[in-house]
Amino acid sequence: YYVFFQWAYYKDHLMEIVNLRKGGLAIYGGVIAGILTLLVFTKKRHLSFLSMADSACLGLITGQMIGRWGNFINCEAFGRYTDCLFAMRIRRSIVNESMISQNLIDHLILDNGIEYIQVHPTFLYESLWNLVGFVLLHFYAKKRKFDGEVFLLYVAWYGLGRAWIEGLRTDSLYLFSTGIRVSQLVAIVSFLAAAGILAWVLLKKKPAPDALYVNRKPAEPEAADGKDTDD
Repeated sequence: YYVFFQWAYYKDHLMEIVNLRKGGLAIYGGVIAGILTLLVFTKKRHLSFLSMADSACLGLITGQMIGRWGNFINCEAFGRYTDCLFAMRIRRSIVNESMISQNLIDHLILDNGIEYIQVHPTFLYESLWNLVGFVLLHFYAKKRKFDGEVFLLYVAWYGLGRAWIEGLRTDSLYLFSTGIRVSQLVAIVSFLAAAGILAWVLLKKKPAPDALYVNRKPAEPEAADGKDTDD
């Protein structure tokens, strides 16, 4: 969707759409591609998509937790100025100027003739948020009541964290000229949708663990064997 919201530029620079050296991959695009791939895979193998998604999201959130440190290495995806306990200084000369907001310029720090920006390490916030999420999902997975529950919890957890962390960043993509951050909007909608579905299924459907795919699957061959014996 990055290309979609920046179409005024990319319509005249079509080859840059596939120029991976300039970035452009958003996590939402990666997740959507992963979901579509999993849908095709489970359809072809006659497996449960929701059950597989429950397992896959643990690896996904682990990848996000580790991947955010790439932002630290590249000196990008940081937040606005702060003097809090976790404040991080970055030498201005190694940062892409398009990421330096007026807020950061107003709080430039000069140390031994070198200019620094002091920022919220949002990559760290999100990495720690995902670490906590992984731990919670890992232990709750053993108590899940329906297929897809862990995946929905992942979507709700990540959406909730991304919504407030995105609000700190200086490099957000905006919804045209509305002033609304696209990633923040997607995060909020994802959280509300996942939380709503979870509440509806748990409170209205009241699912039983016996209906889980992993509990049903072993019983199917036994049922088939019993049928053959009767015949």
